[in-house]
Amino acid sequence: MKPLFPEELLADIPPMPALPPAASARIADFLSEMERQAATFVGYPCAQDFDYSEITPLLRYSLNNVGDPFGESIYRQNTFAFEREVVAFFQKHLRAPAGETWGYTTAGGTEGNLYGLYLARELYPNGMVYYSEHTHYSAAKIVRVLGARSIMIRGREDGEIDYDDLRETLKIHRDVPPIILANIGTTMHGAIDDLGKIRAMLKELAIARYYIHADAALSGMILPWVADPQPFGFDAGIDSIAVSGHKFIGSPMPCGVALARRTHVDRVARSVEYVGCMDTTIAGSRNALSPLILWSAIQRRGEAGLRARAVECFSLADRAIAKFKAAGIYAWRHKNSNTVVFPRPGPEVLARWQIAPSRDIAHIITMPHVTRAMIDAVVADVATSLHQPKGT
Repeated sequence: MKPLFPEELLADIPPMPALPPAASARIADFLSEMERQAATFVGYPCAQDFDYSEITPLLRYSLNNVGDPFGESIYRQNTFAFEREVVAFFQKHLRAPAGETWGYTTAGGTEGNLYGLYLARELYPNGMVYYSEHTHYSAAKIVRVLGARSIMIRGREDGEIDYDDLRETLKIHRDVPPIILANIGTTMHGAIDDLGKIRAMLKELAIARYYIHADAALSGMILPWVADPQPFGFDAGIDSIAVSGHKFIGSPMPCGVALARRTHVDRVARSVEYVGCMDTTIAGSRNALSPLILWSAIQRRGEAGLRARAVECFSLADRAIAKFKAAGIYAWRHKNSNTVVFPRPGPEVLARWQIAPSRDIAHIITMPHVTRAMIDAVVADVATSLHQPKGT
């Protein structure tokens, strides 16, 4: 019998019905609303200057990256080949020693943090997780999910962890292996915890068994492109790291990359006959489009393009600070950060510009899609809000 070609095998599959007119109109209205919202999107660290339309034809297939991207799966409609290249790119620029780390694409920073702390908990089942009050809100949720013991450490006013509080707390619990979740760019301040200071502290206290996970959601793909970065990668002594892909690089869906030392990953790896490969990730089925998106962005921009992108983000941040200063408002940013912090304006300004507040501060994040005109308009609105007499 003559073998059938793929197109013959698929010949009898009926096409998907067209979207009803009312539903189609609703999608069009939603698109218009998203276009309107994009013009005032300055408060969150998600780049919007991208176009991945070349990937659209692949939406016809049920792509699924189930299992370890460095294995071979029975489920062959996957993007493992692209995922491996993305992981290699991140390994290079997060300064991972050759052959000593493993990684995969995640659904975003929270999954990456969960993965790092999961590995730490498996290594030290009785360990204590330490994280700053300025750490992303998901940290408290993650330790509950893992059933891990934890202590929240005070944060400094500028967003860094309070090193004195960390030292004193470690002293009290010296018999318990510390699992430290270090911030490489905090959510509100863009602050970077000093990994060198933390490791020196551990040495001073003669703590030999410890684990350091770095939450580098935004700054993890900014620091590789600056001339004088703060310590942030595996060369700074971390055990694992989580970086978002939809932030600095830009993606239409949340995604990211988690990297960890291979010796830690090997402890959790399990063989799964159903898919024919190792299970080393958090999720079973994983988004197979996000590796394509990240791979596409890397191919388009390259290292030089990403470096220029970081420079532009900082230039925009400095413009915002100068404009705030001219308006009589104190605004600032950390070294190598595009998070501009200023006094909290009224609720109408927060709503109009989608600005994230925390207590008495707010911030804008000068991602590459933010224009100079947007910055000028934000500053003008904030100035009007802050300078108007109370009660008016």
